[in-house]
Amino acid sequence: MQFLDDSHGCAGWNGEMAGRIRAFDWSRTELGSIDTWPASLCSAVQLLLASPLPMVMLWGRPGYMIYNDAYSSFAGGRHPYLLGSPVELGWPEVAEFNRHVVDTCLAGGTLSYRNKELVLLRDGVPEDVWLDLYYSPVANDEGQPAGVMAMVVETTDHVITERRRQEAEDAYRADNERVRLALNAGALLGSFVWDMKGNLLSGDERFARTFSYPAGYNLGDLPTDIAEARIHPDDRSWVNEQVNKSIATGEPFNAEYRVLRPDGSYLWVQASGCCEFDEQGQPFRFPGVLIDIHERKTAEESLLKFTRNLEQRVADEVEARLAAEEQLRQSQKLEAIGGLTGGVAHDFNNLLQVIAGNLHLLARHEPDNANVQRRVSASIAAVERGAKLSSQLLAFARRQPLSPAVCDPRQIFEGLGELLQRALGETIQIDVRLPQASWYINVDRNQLENAILNLVINARDAMQGEGTIELSAENVVLDRQFCAGKGISAGDYVRVAVADTGAGMSPQVLAQAFEPFFTTKVDGQGTGLGLSMVFGFVKQSGGHIEMSSVEGQGTRVQQYFPRSLRPLLSETVTHDTPQRGGHETILVVEDNEAVRSSAVELLREEGYQILTAANGDAAMQMLLDGVEVELIFTDVVMPGLIKSSDLAAWAKVQTPPVAVLFTSGHTRDIISRNHQLSPDTFLLSKPYSPEALTRMIRTVLNG
Repeated sequence: MQFLDDSHGCAGWNGEMAGRIRAFDWSRTELGSIDTWPASLCSAVQLLLASPLPMVMLWGRPGYMIYNDAYSSFAGGRHPYLLGSPVELGWPEVAEFNRHVVDTCLAGGTLSYRNKELVLLRDGVPEDVWLDLYYSPVANDEGQPAGVMAMVVETTDHVITERRRQEAEDAYRADNERVRLALNAGALLGSFVWDMKGNLLSGDERFARTFSYPAGYNLGDLPTDIAEARIHPDDRSWVNEQVNKSIATGEPFNAEYRVLRPDGSYLWVQASGCCEFDEQGQPFRFPGVLIDIHERKTAEESLLKFTRNLEQRVADEVEARLAAEEQLRQSQKLEAIGGLTGGVAHDFNNLLQVIAGNLHLLARHEPDNANVQRRVSASIAAVERGAKLSSQLLAFARRQPLSPAVCDPRQIFEGLGELLQRALGETIQIDVRLPQASWYINVDRNQLENAILNLVINARDAMQGEGTIELSAENVVLDRQFCAGKGISAGDYVRVAVADTGAGMSPQVLAQAFEPFFTTKVDGQGTGLGLSMVFGFVKQSGGHIEMSSVEGQGTRVQQYFPRSLRPLLSETVTHDTPQRGGHETILVVEDNEAVRSSAVELLREEGYQILTAANGDAAMQMLLDGVEVELIFTDVVMPGLIKSSDLAAWAKVQTPPVAVLFTSGHTRDIISRNHQLSPDTFLLSKPYSPEALTRMIRTVLNG
């Protein structure tokens, strides 16, 4: 089907979204490949692409999102990730609302909303938006509702402007009403007449009281210097300027100023009047009135103070948003690097397994050849170093298999004490700070201990082997503002921190510190994977990590782990015992022929009966044909229709159940959730030694 191949003069059919729709792999969704789309769907897509208004189509029950260029601007930072995403996943904060829309329109109904208020996360932080929304069903080729066409018109600016206009009108009406009520209630502070030729000032009793004239003064001859002395010094020159302007131009006189009260405070008044001229055009009389405006001026000053505070808050919010956007960009950068390193580590582990397996076999076949044994030992040591690098890459990529359990940070710190002191030496002191009652966390204890050890060793190197390292755990509550843009939710956390007083880092070095292979150490003193491993572990554990540093003052690394409300499980001590081989039948499922061959030979030397399959399809066919085995030893990631998880599911429902042991360079979440293994899942990570293989085989078989 030729779809969007020619714009035919329509800009939308050749715009950004048209290109993205063509390039998107729709075979991963229920829509299937774009070349198989029905004519009705193609027409609907062309309709929305041609529209200058923001439009999005939600296809199918999941509501797969297809939208135009105008909608991509509305989506903000979520574009282009919304394309092809189910609407409830794309906009999780309004999932219930969108589910109602899809259900209504797929049932043939329509919906419309005027100035609908929603809270959306378009650029990483919540914001109130108002929208005009119009929803209608889209028919498939059979004429049945198969999708939803949504027109989205943002009215946020209009709503806010209307609210402000209404507030201003209300304030204006209220102000006029206050003036009217003030006049009716006697807020008129008096009237006056200035005889300009005789320079005589007269006024009524209220005017005399306002300017605090002593009792007994002749109201027809009030000294002008007393009135002028009662005006606030900062207002006198401006009042005189307004009087002179009215005399020169004949314009009405209006001046707001402060008058000194007997108690020492000042009263805001408004003086209104006009200059009268004789037949020769000379000014001779200046009548006027005083009105009490003290309440209004006090309200205006409060409003001005509030506005200044509001401007500061807005500036703070903008600064916080910019910081959150920068964190998001950094997170996306590290995510892209992590995807690459994870794939490299997986293939590297397979290569290491082939090398390690053959080296171990060579050592067994030449037990009396000292030269062979020496060279094999050196080669295996190199393989182990490569495996450690690969493990650190997987940790950064958040693809290492974790075995989390509820832990008490106090117990972790107590268990690390001797190890840290041995690793740091006598010239480094450790200052441990713990709360009286620490909250529990759900983490892989071994990986957390490894992360703390990496951070402490970095701190030692930064202090050149002398000084004090602060190691602390603290219960903290994180609010929504702190969590914005960090990929975590507000709530209770345990903050594990390592701080030193070493050389510190420049802002440029600090910005790259978590990137794999980045290091400031000289060649041969570091791989640059320590901090990246810590970063990946914390993120994979559902937490957050941040680092602050000042050159010459030291560095502080803080790891935040979500609080666990589950109880602490009692620990059972296990003693390692030699694991010997057995007689059981094992089905080895591995698509890499070199890896499969070395594993088979190792197991046969242990006395096991071995069957092999090159992929899950062949293995399942053997099992369905009646082959009986006691254990399935299978690679996690293999080509074919039958996955390793399918083999495990089949084995679990047999009578009796068949044991399953997985092996992999990394799991790619096929047998785990966020690479966290369930308690009944056994995984042997590549590369593995013969001892690790036989020990795990016996553990699973004896399980």
